[in-house]
Amino acid sequence: MDKDKFIGRVLEDRYEILEVIGTGGMAIVYKARDHRLNRLVAIKLLRDDNRQDEEFRRRFHAESQAVAMLSNPNIVSVYDVSSSPEADYIVMELIDGISLKQYMAKKGVLNWKETLHFAMQIAKALEHAHSRGIVHRDIKPHNVMVLKNGSVKVTDFGIARIMSKSNTLTKEALGSVHYISPEQAKGGRVDNRSDLYSLGVVMYEMMTGRTPYDGDSPVAVAIQHINGGAPMPSTLNPNIPGGLEQIIMKAMAMDPSQRYATATEMLYDMDELRKNPSVLFDYGLHNRGYVPPVQQPRPAPSGIHTDTSSGRIRREQEPQRRVEPEEEEPQRNRGSMLTIIVCSAVAVVAIAIILVMWFSNSLNSNATLVRVPYLIGKTYDELPIYTDINVQLQNRSYSDEYEKGEIMDQRPEGGSEVVQGADVYVVVSMGSEPEVHTMENLVDLERDYAKSFLEGMELDLKVIIREESNETVQEGKVIRTEPSEGSELSRGQTVTLWISTGPETQTEVMVNVVGMDLTTAIDVLRGIGFKNVDYEPVESNREKDEVVRQSVERGTSLDVKSKIILYVSQGPAETTAPTTEPTTEPPTEPSTDPASITVTKTITLQLPERTEAYTLQLRYNGEPVTDSTVVGPGTTSIQVQLTGKGVQYYELYINDEYYGTEKVDFTSNGG
Repeated sequence: MDKDKFIGRVLEDRYEILEVIGTGGMAIVYKARDHRLNRLVAIKLLRDDNRQDEEFRRRFHAESQAVAMLSNPNIVSVYDVSSSPEADYIVMELIDGISLKQYMAKKGVLNWKETLHFAMQIAKALEHAHSRGIVHRDIKPHNVMVLKNGSVKVTDFGIARIMSKSNTLTKEALGSVHYISPEQAKGGRVDNRSDLYSLGVVMYEMMTGRTPYDGDSPVAVAIQHINGGAPMPSTLNPNIPGGLEQIIMKAMAMDPSQRYATATEMLYDMDELRKNPSVLFDYGLHNRGYVPPVQQPRPAPSGIHTDTSSGRIRREQEPQRRVEPEEEEPQRNRGSMLTIIVCSAVAVVAIAIILVMWFSNSLNSNATLVRVPYLIGKTYDELPIYTDINVQLQNRSYSDEYEKGEIMDQRPEGGSEVVQGADVYVVVSMGSEPEVHTMENLVDLERDYAKSFLEGMELDLKVIIREESNETVQEGKVIRTEPSEGSELSRGQTVTLWISTGPETQTEVMVNVVGMDLTTAIDVLRGIGFKNVDYEPVESNREKDEVVRQSVERGTSLDVKSKIILYVSQGPAETTAPTTEPTTEPPTEPSTDPASITVTKTITLQLPERTEAYTLQLRYNGEPVTDSTVVGPGTTSIQVQLTGKGVQYYELYINDEYYGTEKVDFTSNGG
């Protein structure tokens, strides 16, 4: 396909192709203008060679229409799916940003907070899609768009299923094969856990600057996914929190049954880590993704050993118990001794290989290393802004050696090398412990550290946790204390820590504004409390500025900051004013203009293939034109009879939710 041949053309009298913005093995993506709604969109056009395969085209449309049902802030919206003699294409939201792959290429290794920030948004997109029965099958940084505000959107949902039809690993697959699950590499059954495996690989790459497996060919990489044995992320980036490494490796478990069962489960652990960066999870040894034979459990940081809010227990090494062998026959003992010798030799060889791999991976890492500054003894509030590291307050503690406000400890230590952008945690002195204890400044400390400090004062203080929303203090950190800073503390006193839950979320119930004029509808919604109401003009025979459809269904509870779009009528089409000159002869024959003739015709609707029955209804300008029809599982098309004239656009509703728009040309003879 000549990718420039469509530039300047207008598809279906609506989409004007402006420029190429991306290419792939299956399709070419163009920037276009939707003249009907006067907005810029992205259009993915199927390549000519793929259009020759009718089964490919059918699946392309069925999958794309199913994906158009997804509605999530972390998923690129699909507006329309169309097929014409000249092109098969998908109309999508135009994203002002770059791919996560490009972002990583520019920034290098990401710090753990940024990795978690991006990964949680991807997981939320997967959670929504999986709840609708849609598996992405091609999660990779190339399919994740990073917007200027730091949010991300996942694209190409469902399309990977079309691409996997050939089940071959060619050059076109090279970008994806680094992220595919073992079951995909073997051509086995794929489900939502396959997406979570790929997300684990993306997180691995964000934290280390490289994918866990690489090779000279797609087949070589696929075999490595099947065999497993990726180096632990901490061998490439020692600054990765232990809990984050656990999440990554659990997601990347070779056996799907050992991974997270759902994106919701994975999100829960991510949120626990976000609240408490030092948390470690007790999955049980059999649930770990991959543990090299010589990899010892990372020591838990000092402080709290349990996370009562999540029920997760931090793993600690248990003392080895000696098991006395029973009396056995001499022959069996000799066999056991031989087994021990062989196993010992194998273990020595394995350890040597792993050490060589560890040093090799360390030397070959492309991550940019920077030297950690010496912070001990410096005043915390007077530190300069470091561009290569992130200094994080971990705790405050009494000290006879360091003045109040001075840094008394740091990790990693000064002079050590870390990956650029890594976090450096510091402990700040509160000066010598006073004879009479007073409430110290605990504002901005993590909840567990603040609680641990109070309990360590040996005053038998009763610590109570209270939560409230706060616009400025990060979630999980102390907003204020009762009693306040400087107040004298007595033995057995009750101390209340007020912990931030982040900005307050206010929800309201959406009302029906269809039929109102635009001004009234906006006033009603803003009166309820909705702050982000927008509108788009649409073709309709309704009065000008009348709301014909709304993006959020009546009765839906949503955040008042959520965007609501009102689709507003542009007004009836203008008609030519009659001439004032008298006509000498009236027309003797009726008009033969096809657009003026009312026609009844049967059309075929292409539908998403689903495993459960659902209801389908067609509406015109928001009004039903067909009864609700029950569509059985596995159905991919249905015929309906419509009456109209000219070209009309009908809205398809599945289970009373807007699904897409169907163009019907009553002037043509086709179905």
